[in-house]
Parts: sequence; structure tokens; C-alpha cells
Amino acid sequence: MSYALITEEPIDEAAVKAAVESDISGALVMFHGIIRNHDGGQSVNSLDYSHHPQAQEFLEKIIAEEEERTGLKLSAVHRVGPLKIGDAALVAASAAAHRKEAFDAIENLVERIKAEVPIWKKQHFTSGSSEWVGL
Repeated sequence: MSYALITEEPIDEAAVKAAVESDISGALVMFHGIIRNHDGGQSVNSLDYSHHPQAQEFLEKIIAEEEERTGLKLSAVHRVGPLKIGDAALVAASAAAHRKEAFDAIENLVERIKAEVPIWKKQHFTSGSSEWVGL
């Protein structure tokens, strides 16, 4: 069973990892999307993530589809609400018999999450201005 969650709470990285661990896996790859202090040449203070009410369903569907396509165990949690520099916004994991499969799966999963899950961020810059991304 896949593990997919949209949450306002700090991400439980151990739960993301535990969801994909198994005795048949020789590789476990985790991705951490971290809030950085810059974007597009501007200094960033913080971010606010907003999401569509069905974002969780989109995330669950993507993980299920990618698990079916790859035959691997996958998991992902995306945080929403106010986040500060250094916070994890997205943590995802894949487990496979070999590292290449695990790396390829996590890359595809993260790209699909970014492209298909209706989550938007508002960046707050040190200049006092702000900008929506992903609308």
C-alpha cells in the first residue's frame, strides 16, 4: 500500500522511508525538497503553500500509477501552509532491487508531483514583495 499525504505538519521522514522499506530492496532513495533562501536572483524570506482540496487524491493517484508502471514501492508527503528557509516541503522515497531503478523512479515521481498535484506557492522576498508560483 502506498503512502501519500498532504499535511500542514512537519514531514515525518521516517514514515516516508518506512513505507517503502522491504527485504527485497537493495536501494532506497529519498528526495528532500528544501525551502531555499533565493529564487530568480531574489532573496527569499519564507513561502506559503496552498493546495486544492483534492490535492491528496492527485498525489495518491500519481503514486499508484508510478508503482504500477515501475513495480516499485513509492511514497511521498508534501507540506502546505507557511514554511521557512530550511524546511522540507516535499519528501519522497523509492525502493528497488538496484540503485538505478530507485533513482529513476524517484526522479519520475517528483517531476509528476511538481507538474500534476495542484499545490501553489507564494514566495515572500526580503525586498517586501511576493510572488505566486505554479498558478
